[in-house]
Amino acid sequence: MTTGKTTKPAAASRPFSVGAYLRDEADVAAYLESVLEDGDARVVPVALRTVAEAMGGMSALAVRTGLSRETLYRTLSEKGNPRLDTLTAILAAFGLRMAVAPVPSRQRQRSRSIAQA
Repeated sequence: MTTGKTTKPAAASRPFSVGAYLRDEADVAAYLESVLEDGDARVVPVALRTVAEAMGGMSALAVRTGLSRETLYRTLSEKGNPRLDTLTAILAAFGLRMAVAPVPSRQRQRSRSIAQA
């Protein structure tokens, strides 16, 4: 009679790291686009930090942006609030730029109902 228990131990798991999948500007742009679609601005600095670490680390980003590592660590922390010029410099270092696009009407209606709640 079998008990349904497996005889082999489970394979070791590793935590998911999005940085392992960010290989070029297109990957980074797609990742940041999906983060921004969520609408929660608090995750943007953390997402930028993830990209920075995947693209060579904070030291490399500091060299490419002309900003100090300390400024980047502070700006890209969970409580970070990047200024527009800092955000533009960071995106340029990743080979990206900001763009503005209209919000689909379904998302606008959902945003309004959330804001009114």
